[in-house]
Parts: sequence; C-alpha cells; structure tokens
Amino acid sequence: MSWSESNIPAQDGRVAVITGANGGLGLATATALARKRAEIVIAARNLDKAEAAKTQILREAPGAAIDVVPLDLSSQESVKSAASEVLARHDRIDMLINNAGVMAMPEGRTADGYEVQLGTNHLGHWTWTAALLPAVLAADAGRVVTVTSVARHQGRSIDPANPFLEGRYDAWRAYGNSKLANLHFAIGLDRLFTDAGARATALSGHPGWTASDLQTTTAEAGGGGVLGTLGGVTTRFFGMSVPRGALSQLRAATDPSATGGTLYGPLFASFGSPVVRPLVRPGADEAIRRLWAVSEELTGVAIDVQA
Repeated sequence: MSWSESNIPAQDGRVAVITGANGGLGLATATALARKRAEIVIAARNLDKAEAAKTQILREAPGAAIDVVPLDLSSQESVKSAASEVLARHDRIDMLINNAGVMAMPEGRTADGYEVQLGTNHLGHWTWTAALLPAVLAADAGRVVTVTSVARHQGRSIDPANPFLEGRYDAWRAYGNSKLANLHFAIGLDRLFTDAGARATALSGHPGWTASDLQTTTAEAGGGGVLGTLGGVTTRFFGMSVPRGALSQLRAATDPSATGGTLYGPLFASFGSPVVRPLVRPGADEAIRRLWAVSEELTGVAIDVQA
C-alpha cells in the first residue's frame, strides 16, 4: 500500500521546526503537519512570504499554532540568532526538518565567505542543528530530517583542500556536492545519537522530480545555465506535485516505524510513493569523517551530542 498524508499519525502537542516553510516543499510539509495538529515554526528568510504562508496554513488548518522566525541560512550570525529565538519559545523540538536550500547558483560567497550552495544547504543547517540539539534531545523521540536530492549522485564528498571548488567551479557539481553533504550529515548525526544512547534519530528524504519553486528561484538568480531553464520548463509539465514530493520528508519525520539513518525517496527513483532507499556508496565512512572535520573548522561549531 502506498504511503500518503493519511498515514501521518496525530501530532497533537508536537513541535515541528521547518526551514524554508514559506514556500514549496517546506510549506507543503508544514501544512500537512498542521492538519495533524502539530505546532509549526516557520524559519525563513523572506518574512513577507512566511506571513503569507502562515495565513495559507491557517486556512487549511484553522486554529493551528504557528510561529515565524527570521532565518537566513547563508549567514552564520542569522542562524545563531534565529536558533536562540526558537529556543526562547520552545524547550522541546520533536521534528527538526532541514528543508531549505538553493540549487545550481552562480559562483558566489555567503556573508561568511563560504561558497553559496555548500554554505546555505549544508553549513547553515550544520550550525542550526547544533544550536537546536538541546531541544531535540529534550523531546521523547526527537527527529532531525535533512532534505537531500537525486543530485547527490553527481556530487562528490567534500575535499578538505578545496571545499568551495575554487578554480573549477561548476554550479551543478557544487549543488550535487552540497546535497551529498546533506545525506552524509544525516547519517553521521544519527551515528552520534546512537553512540550517545540518545532517544533522538536523524534521517533524510529526497523529493524526486517535483514541480516546486526551486527551479524558478534558480532561473531568477541566473543559475543552472541551459539545463536549469529546460529543467524548469519540463518539471512544470512532468514533475510530481509539491504535496506529493513532500511525502518523503514527511514520512521520515512521522512514520513510527522509521529507523535512524534511513533515507526515504520515491519508489521509482524520481516518482512514486516514499519508500526506504538504499544507502550503499563506497567510502561513505571516510566522507562523513571529512565532512565533520571540515564543517567544524569552517564554522567553528562542534556538534556534541554527549554534552
């Protein structure tokens, strides 16, 4: 039997913090969880869109508890400030869904000097998760869900000598690298939870070929080249709907039978109901070790589950 929103258990009293929940997959995820009576925290950069998203969710789930917190993942200062605001309002986070991201951006740097895609998609979420860990670990069974992509298959594990691809930058390669980092982050974090005997788990999900607004954002920023333009057009016609694409991360966040370290994705690679996807990739252990070392060095932030 295919898994759908109807399979999501009641979420009464549970808190879901979702990055990028002001549109696309994040908004669909927040809406589905609000319908199940979860308390939602929208963490997003564009506050006008976030307030509009809040209004839209309330139409779908009248009476839902929804917070909006300003968050710019491309700024470590903003990440730390937003995390402090979340912790001031919530002492427990049941679902931390690292959903936001950028795709195939032209070469550029964040406020902290990181390559934009790695800096936003991975390093922003690295510091965000580290700051919010106390609330995740305070939950009965907290889950951290990080959204990856099929583009991880074209990515390579992080190169400590050149993590930002300086001198050989390619927008799609950088995107693939950041999405592979997202997957390795989820696996590595779950291992830390297990080693610490924590009740929390970390999982990942990918939406397959979904007609979200990510392609539009890429095109507007001048990213992706011809492939980005063609991909945006074909996705609008052939991609899955956004609510259907969001099912993978929703299953990772809510399925009572889900186990830590699991990747959920569409049954037919880019289409279909969310199922457990294989994780076999040679060299993953070493890649995760390097990711941890580089991420700590670049951000100055350690993820210490034991502490």
